[in-house]
Amino acid sequence: MTYVIGLDIGTTSTIGILIGLPDRILHIATRPVTLTARHPGWAEEDPEQWWSNAASIVRELIEAGGIKPSDIGAIGVTGMLPAVVLLDDKGRLLRPSIQQSDARCAAEVAELRNAVDEAAFTGKTGNGLNQQLVTAKLLWIRKHEPEIFAKIATVFGSYDYINWRLTAKRAVEQNWALEAGFVNLANHRIDDDLVSLAGIPRTAVPRKTLSHELLGHVTEEAAKDLGLPAGIPVVAGAADHIASALAAGLTRPGDVLLKFGGSVDVLIATDRVAPDPRMYLDYHLVPGLYVPNGCMATGGSGLNWFVNNFAEGERPKADAKGLSLHQWLDHLASAVPAGAQGVRILPYFLGEKTPIHDADVRGAILGLSLAHGPAHLWRALLEAYAYAIAHHIEVLNDMGHRTETYFASDGGSKSTVWMQIVADVLQKPVQRLAGHPGSCLGAAWTAAMGIGAASDWSAVDRFVSLADRLEPNPANAPIYKQGYVAFRELYPIVKGIS
Repeated sequence: MTYVIGLDIGTTSTIGILIGLPDRILHIATRPVTLTARHPGWAEEDPEQWWSNAASIVRELIEAGGIKPSDIGAIGVTGMLPAVVLLDDKGRLLRPSIQQSDARCAAEVAELRNAVDEAAFTGKTGNGLNQQLVTAKLLWIRKHEPEIFAKIATVFGSYDYINWRLTAKRAVEQNWALEAGFVNLANHRIDDDLVSLAGIPRTAVPRKTLSHELLGHVTEEAAKDLGLPAGIPVVAGAADHIASALAAGLTRPGDVLLKFGGSVDVLIATDRVAPDPRMYLDYHLVPGLYVPNGCMATGGSGLNWFVNNFAEGERPKADAKGLSLHQWLDHLASAVPAGAQGVRILPYFLGEKTPIHDADVRGAILGLSLAHGPAHLWRALLEAYAYAIAHHIEVLNDMGHRTETYFASDGGSKSTVWMQIVADVLQKPVQRLAGHPGSCLGAAWTAAMGIGAASDWSAVDRFVSLADRLEPNPANAPIYKQGYVAFRELYPIVKGIS
């Protein structure tokens, strides 16, 4: 049996999986990640923590999986994108990573819009001018941290950094390069003119790799940290939402994956390219397909923020029931009627990415009274993300994409209360997936394909099966239809006072 490790460098946690081909999950391990916000709208992490987590996880996977380190056939890494990791010419980290959800560069996005024809840029790159562009973040660094900007020798992403630590090979995976705004879709190459917009040398962006391309092998130095023998193959890896989409079996037009991780992602598969500045465009792991998608700035991270700052008083009650705070709040919210009795939340706590691309807007809570408590706030927060999903579906339909069947994956999908709210807002069934551990599985399967241990992309479905399907409650349709209209009306109001 061939054993493969998949690592997911996520926003809120690092996750590792050990699989045995063709269809066994031996163990999954996680470690928390610290997300820091030194100023409003900022989102940064320490790449060294990612590496420390990865090393600890790999050792746990080997021990818990009951195999020898030498049994590992390959490693694949996935992660959030496009995080910005900077190295100097000695390979030293220059600063904490700037996360994809970071909203500091609104002024730089505005400058780009004045300097570049946005329609032409979107047509060329598949992505619009927005806060997620690596170019905008690099322009911010040039303006505010010139001493760091002057030392930049390498720019790449979260999983590219881990791959470099594993193999000493510097490269950028195709979807990091695409969402960074550096790829010309006409020839699928990194474009010199696009890189020059960021003011960095062309040499600072490493070569672009295919996701399943063999990148290199575990070095002696990395092997010591991970407790592995040197020489294990490492493939280039994948963007987390694309790896998750693969594991969910997202290959048919009309299928929609709702990915409930640190952010909430909305993804579809298609064989046609229709660039639209409101949404992102990525390559599918299956060659020839693309994944138009949206990614909110928050999701699970927004729920965690609420729990960490406002729900500690509920912990004794949760503990008495043997529940986590998230589960206890779900229990409380289940008793609150649809609409949260007038409480409405705009969940733009880090600005918002798709589809509005406004780094400056802020979150808001409206409709509070002395009759409301944590249960109402929690339900309103869950409803807010469901409304945001509906907004994405509206845009995808406007772009000409079909959205018919909805699948839910990743940690947030375990919340039955949340998934029922999503089904009620969309008035569509939401099919939960069983055995879907998230993006780490897609990373492991990409590694298996890269070394030839697997030959069929769709065979990853052996690890994942269908769980329950939540049917929409027609009685809630009028309430949520009105709630969605109100949600859409909130943004212009809040934008004017942010």
